[in-house]
Amino acid sequence: MRKSKGPGPDTGDDAEVEPDEQQDGDSDPGQRREIRSKYRELICSVQQNREDLLSPQNNHLTEVLEKANRLFKDVQQTREAVLDSQLLVVTTDLGKEKASQMLSDGTAFDHIVFAENLLSFMGLNRLEEGEEEQQNGGAVDGYLPQDAWQRVAQWSQCCFKTAPTFHYMMGSFHTEPPPPKQKVERQRKAPTKEVKRIMPTQLKKMEESQHEATEKEVERILGYLKSYHHDDPTSPISYYEFVIDPDSFSRTVENIFHTSFLIRDGLAQMYLDDEKLPCIAPSEDVEGATADSQSRQQCIVSINYKEWKDLIEVFEIKNGMIQPANTLIE
Repeated sequence: MRKSKGPGPDTGDDAEVEPDEQQDGDSDPGQRREIRSKYRELICSVQQNREDLLSPQNNHLTEVLEKANRLFKDVQQTREAVLDSQLLVVTTDLGKEKASQMLSDGTAFDHIVFAENLLSFMGLNRLEEGEEEQQNGGAVDGYLPQDAWQRVAQWSQCCFKTAPTFHYMMGSFHTEPPPPKQKVERQRKAPTKEVKRIMPTQLKKMEESQHEATEKEVERILGYLKSYHHDDPTSPISYYEFVIDPDSFSRTVENIFHTSFLIRDGLAQMYLDDEKLPCIAPSEDVEGATADSQSRQQCIVSINYKEWKDLIEVFEIKNGMIQPANTLIE
């Protein structure tokens, strides 16, 4: 085994030496012998007093470790370090055994001793034993005061986290409610007469104009339907060819919307032809159709831009049957 000559500066020269021969020029042989002697005394005292040191009330093991720490400050050579390691192993084993004994002692629970201590704390008076308890063979020999359990509850409160008692920071509230504050009504600005007269008139005119425009458009589409039916009564009118405008998707949606009022009011009727395609025709008996409105069925018609393009291509629609509003019937 090759080691340096000592803990001092490295001179670069290695040699085979024994641990006893590794000494610095600064180390004192007498001091080294004294340190080894003290280490041996500590080890011997720990081994001889092993049973006493295992007692939970004995703190001599802590003193031994403090002495070892003070001796270790002067340790510079290998032999003293070996003795320090040997003492550390002995004290560690002893501390481990002591800890295991303390753990086993702590887990042991004597319920009889606990019950006796609890009864004493609750104020058990064994001299005043009740006659009923003696006759019934009561387990408790003695008399417990009425506030026995309350005393236990008050003592155990410190072991649990409890919410603080409720109290008012500014004192308790008065029993009588405070006097109501007088409400100060702000004067609102009255609208002028012109606003009162003009605003409802504008809304009414807007509603009337929209309603009138819808009615006029429905009547106009009904005129187209009757005209096409009158020209060729035996030929069915395709619903898609009637409402679709190949030049405008928005006018197609408007035509479907206004045509729905004709179906709702019984002015027109829809049916399926031999190919199961929807057709539309004006109602021949308007009064009968209106009276029989309960037997009619309704449905929701939806169309998007792609479907509009596909219908134009499938039915080969070149011109719309319902002309725009600014176009007259020829």
